[in-house]
Amino acid sequence: MSRFIPNRREHIEKMLRVIGVEDVSDLLQSIPLKYQLKEDLDLPDPASELELQREFEAYARKNAGADKICFLGAGAYDHFIPAAVDHILLRSEFYTAYTPYQAEVSQGTLQVIFEYQSMIARLTGMEVANASMYDGASAAAEACLMAMRVTRKQRILIAGSVNPRWMEVVRTYLKRDDFEINEIPFLEDGTLDLLIAAKLIEGGTAAILVQYPNYFGLIEDLQPIAELIHEHKGLLIVAADPVALPLLRSPGDAGADIVVGEGQSMGIPMSYGGPYVGFMATRKKHARKMPGRIIGRTSDRADQEGYVLTLQTREQHIRREKATSNICSNQALMALANTVYLSLMGENGFREVSNQCFHKSHYLQQKLLEIPGVNSVFADTPFFREFAVSFPVSSLEIRDRMAEEGILAGMPVVELGEGVMLITATEKRTKQEMDLYIRIASEICRGGGN
Repeated sequence: MSRFIPNRREHIEKMLRVIGVEDVSDLLQSIPLKYQLKEDLDLPDPASELELQREFEAYARKNAGADKICFLGAGAYDHFIPAAVDHILLRSEFYTAYTPYQAEVSQGTLQVIFEYQSMIARLTGMEVANASMYDGASAAAEACLMAMRVTRKQRILIAGSVNPRWMEVVRTYLKRDDFEINEIPFLEDGTLDLLIAAKLIEGGTAAILVQYPNYFGLIEDLQPIAELIHEHKGLLIVAADPVALPLLRSPGDAGADIVVGEGQSMGIPMSYGGPYVGFMATRKKHARKMPGRIIGRTSDRADQEGYVLTLQTREQHIRREKATSNICSNQALMALANTVYLSLMGENGFREVSNQCFHKSHYLQQKLLEIPGVNSVFADTPFFREFAVSFPVSSLEIRDRMAEEGILAGMPVVELGEGVMLITATEKRTKQEMDLYIRIASEICRGGGN
């Protein structure tokens, strides 16, 4: 069957007669003439499906990434994805029935989301999680709005060590004049300046948003931040890296009130930026202020177990002024990928992924620091799988020269210095790949490798 079925002229005329107009242009009367197109579009000649497919494949081949060794992170990470994830994800039971409004025909999807919520709640150390968000950045922004609803305060403090792209999303969400955002600078060791935070918090603050580990891969101490904001009747929002959580103290145990994050690392390819999935978890007492929806497990009159939409606080279901979000859907298909991935890896497997990320990144950092002129930007602060080093040459030069050798070297962070590069090593990176990186970086730093 054709992928596109155009209407023939006789079909168009029949439809026009039914609705009582003579020409398609009569349907456009409400659009001012100056906005109506009067001439044909300057389009190329028609092409067959095969010709179009070849043309777009040629465009796709120009993209760099899939064939390169990836040490790039800064929010999207090259992790191993078991083949079974895609196989299960694309089964028709899930692929076609992911909008679970009719419980009687969506039990499989509802159960998957329930399991997803349970896994996220356990991973974050929180009591309740929703059915997912669009991505980590929008989840962080929604968490800020949620904190304002809970506390009835209009000011958010954001750690300067939060991913700058996430920070821009939060600022966009909170662009209204009655919302206020203050950025807390980070110390020389790359972590949040608690003394300045204590000064900024005066006068009423809804929440502090901190990343864990932060944008530079550094592990923040959450407990004193939680104690500070709780002392002033605000909330702690933690943007957590899920892959780090098996090795770190859970945000919930450290005092977080809302935990959000990006689920791309759990079974979703980098895909040049999306689609991704955000997660959100909170304390049970704040559940009704949380955006999105929650799936619950119950029993019917025959005592058969079933799953239903328990909480859906959007304007389609409750009074608009009471709605907590205008989210019209979640990322259920991507959340399914997270659920399948975590189920396949299991607790021990996921912890092993975390261990390998930790040890491989530390091996790479230590070897790079042996190159003359290469220094650690945050020498004494513990990190997880991502670290910043300063090269004696421009990080842009490192990036470009490495790309010629088939390596995505990392993210230049020139605002910290011309030679600063943020580098990531996941469980996929082999010793041979890391040693190759070290060798080429050493040649570039010595002025060789041309």
